[in-house]
Amino acid sequence: MRLHQPIRRARIATIAAAIATMSMSAFGQSEQSRLTGALQAAAHAAAQQPGESVRRLSIDEAVKLALEQNLGIQIQRIDPQIQDTAIAQARSFWAPQFSTTITKNSNQQPVINIFSGTQPSVTTGQFFSGLTLAEQLPWGANYTANWNNSRFTTTDPTNTFNPRLQSNLSLNFTQPLLRNRSIDQIRQQVAASKKFRDLSDIQLDSVIVQTMRGVRNAYWDLSTAINNLKAQQESLALSQQSLKDEQKRVEIGVRAPIDIVQAQAEVASNEERVIVAEAAIKRAQDNLRALILDPGTSDFWTTAFEPSDVAPFSEQAIDMDAAVRNALDKRSDLRAAKNSLERSDMDIRYLRNQILPDVNAQVNYGAIGVGGVQLPGRNPFTGEFTGAITTPIERSYATTLSDVFRSAYPQWTFGVQIAYPLGASTSQANLARAKLEYQQAQTQLKNMELQIATQVRDSARNVQTNQKRVQSARASRELQEKKLEAEEKKLAAGMSSSFFVFQAQRDLSLARTIEIQAVSDYNKSLVDLDAVQIAPVTGSAGQVTTAGLASR
Repeated sequence: MRLHQPIRRARIATIAAAIATMSMSAFGQSEQSRLTGALQAAAHAAAQQPGESVRRLSIDEAVKLALEQNLGIQIQRIDPQIQDTAIAQARSFWAPQFSTTITKNSNQQPVINIFSGTQPSVTTGQFFSGLTLAEQLPWGANYTANWNNSRFTTTDPTNTFNPRLQSNLSLNFTQPLLRNRSIDQIRQQVAASKKFRDLSDIQLDSVIVQTMRGVRNAYWDLSTAINNLKAQQESLALSQQSLKDEQKRVEIGVRAPIDIVQAQAEVASNEERVIVAEAAIKRAQDNLRALILDPGTSDFWTTAFEPSDVAPFSEQAIDMDAAVRNALDKRSDLRAAKNSLERSDMDIRYLRNQILPDVNAQVNYGAIGVGGVQLPGRNPFTGEFTGAITTPIERSYATTLSDVFRSAYPQWTFGVQIAYPLGASTSQANLARAKLEYQQAQTQLKNMELQIATQVRDSARNVQTNQKRVQSARASRELQEKKLEAEEKKLAAGMSSSFFVFQAQRDLSLARTIEIQAVSDYNKSLVDLDAVQIAPVTGSAGQVTTAGLASR
C-alpha cells in the first residue's frame, strides 16, 4: 500500500491543479496570482510526508542554522583548540624543572686501616638532601642550580669532624655561541606549532565557506525541486483536461474511441513525472537537513522545509579580473600552501644553523660550607691529643650556611667547549634536501595560482552563461505557451489533432522545467563564484544542465 501513496498524493494535488487551470481560463488573468498560490500550496502538500512538520525557512536562516549545528563545522572548530595545546606542549620545554632528593644510609665495614684504632669495625651514617633547579631558556642557554646538604657520622677516630655538616651550592650556565644560538629544536617546534595553529584557522574558514556554499546550493535545489513539481503538476492537469475533452469528443462522435488511448498515455506519463519530482524533493530535503540540523535532535527526520525565498534573477556585471585578484589574496588553499612554505623556510633556517660548529661558553660557580663538631687531633696508637685543638669545637648549621652564601670558599670555572664533525654531516644532507623541497614548493605555489585563476574565470563564465540561459529559457517558455494556446484553438476549430496538442504540452512542460533549472543554476553559479574566491570547491553547481533536462 505504501508504494501507492505518492501516486494518490499526486492525483489529489493534480485535481487541485486541474481546478486551478480551468479556473484561470474561466475567470481570466485577474485571479491568476491567487490560483497560482493555491497551486504552489498543492505542490507543498503533495511533497510532504505524513507526520512531518513543515518549517518555513529563508536562505539566511538556513546558513545561520548551519553555522550553529553543522557537524563538519563543529568538528573543525575543535582543531584550533588542539593546536593551542600543541603550542603549550612545545613551550613546556622552557618551563623550569625542580627536583628534590632525600636519602639516609648506614654502612658498617671492617677495619682495614691501621689508623682506625683497635675497634673491629667502622660504622658510618649519612643523611642527604638535595634541591635542583634547571631551565632551558628561550634564547638557547640553559642553567642548573644545585643545593646539597648532608650530615655525616662515623666511629672512625681519624675523622676531624664528627658529626660533619656540609652544604654545597653550585651554579652552571651554558650559552651556545654558534649552533643553537639563533634557533634550536625547541624554538623550531614552537614556531612550527604556531604555523599549524594558523593553518587550523585557515582550514576552519575553508570548511565554513564550503558549508555555506553547500547550504545555499541545497536550498536552491529544494526550491527548484518544488517549482519543478509545480510545473509537472500543471502539465498533468493540462493532460487530464485534454483527456476529458477527448472523451467529450468521442461521446458526440467527433473522435473515434481509439483516440482516447493517446490522451490516457499522456496522463500516465505526466503522473510518472510528478512522482519523480516528489522523490527529488525528498532527496533535496535530506541534503538540506543534513547540512543545517543537528542529527541528535528528536525531530531531525520529521522536519521538512518550505523555502520562503524565491530564486531571484537579476543580471549582474562580473569583473573577472577583480575576482581573480581577490582569490589570489584570500583563497584558503593558497594561504595554506604559503603557510607550508613558511614552515619549510623555518626548517631551512634550523638546518643551516645545525651545520655550524657546536661552540658553547660555560660558567660554573660553587661554594661550600662545613660544620659540626671539630675534634682535636688524637694519636691512634697512644691516644694522646695532637695539634692546636685540644678540646672539641662545635660549628653550627647556621655557620655552615653563612660560609656558603657569603662565598667563604668560592670555586669558579670558565671555559669554551667546541665540537665539529669531520666530513659530511647528516645536517648538511638534510639541508640540501630541504632547499630542493622548498624550490619545488615555490613552483607548486605558482602552479596553484594558475589553477585558481582558471577556476575563478571558469566560475565567472558560468555566471555569464547562465544569465544568457535564463533569458533564452524564459523566451522559449513564453513561445511554447503561445504555441500551446494556438494548437488548442486549432483543435477546437477542427484544424489540428490531439497529437499536436499533446506535443505542445510536452514542449511547454520541458520549457518550464528548463527555465526553472536555468534560474536555479544561475543563482548557484553566483554562490560558486563567491565561494571559489575564498575556498576550493568540488564540482560546479551552476554548470549548464540543459542536456540532462532534455533527456527526461
